[in-house]
Amino acid sequence: MKTITSRHNPLVARFRAAERVHRKKRQYVLLDGPRLIDDACRAGVRPEVAIFSIGELRRSDRKLPELATRLESLGTEVMAASAAVLSLLSPVQAPSGAVALAPHKPTPLEKVIEENGIVLALMGVQNPGNLGAIIRAADAGSAAGVIVLDGSADPFSWKALRGAMGSTFHLPVADVTDGAAAIRRAHARGAAVLAAVPRGGTSLHDVDLTKTRVILIGGEGSGLSSEITDMVDDRISIPMKPDVESLNAAVAASLIVYEARRQRMTVSRQQLSGHTS
Repeated sequence: MKTITSRHNPLVARFRAAERVHRKKRQYVLLDGPRLIDDACRAGVRPEVAIFSIGELRRSDRKLPELATRLESLGTEVMAASAAVLSLLSPVQAPSGAVALAPHKPTPLEKVIEENGIVLALMGVQNPGNLGAIIRAADAGSAAGVIVLDGSADPFSWKALRGAMGSTFHLPVADVTDGAAAIRRAHARGAAVLAAVPRGGTSLHDVDLTKTRVILIGGEGSGLSSEITDMVDDRISIPMKPDVESLNAAVAASLIVYEARRQRMTVSRQQLSGHTS
């Protein structure tokens, strides 16, 4: 295994550029940590290059060496680096032993909408940790996909990827700039678009979420603009106590996804019962 010892190695600049590049010019995603690298590989992602800490490889149980061997079998260029060099490659203050670069393949909006189920469309969710948590909740609740719209954090930044804990690679995530255009494209594909609002919408429990739905969720600060809510098919609200102003975007998204899952499971049980009775 080749070892990198110089801070001036070209790979250092390559990793740092992947961390700082504008999202619209992104060609690679930076995978930080063995767990995220492993999750990405299990989802079919093939990193081009992976670099492991020399010290961690020596101190580790079999997990890190096994991951390095598996990456090599996939055709990934695997190298080792000193702790000083790895600290330059990893965006975190305490690197966890491995980093990798994988090609970024943008997902078209139409691919997400074509999926049968609930699609979360996030607008103005600026915190990458919150955005990652929403993607993770969408994955856990069997949502069809996630669309990231105007003013939201980059879903493929290292912070959002870490927050999603690998879920970004388990379901389609489309990064789209223009929210109004995305709504028009969703309507053109025959999908109903709903806006989650704090008050005044149809109760979440009274909305049919068993069909394909694109659900807009705004950030905690500004929420959704009137221009956007005027374009949707319906507004929905999560029932809350009157003295609670609103919910965190990640919490609201989780409740919506799991209500949709509950409705679908109820329909499935009823259909199964009808076939067996």
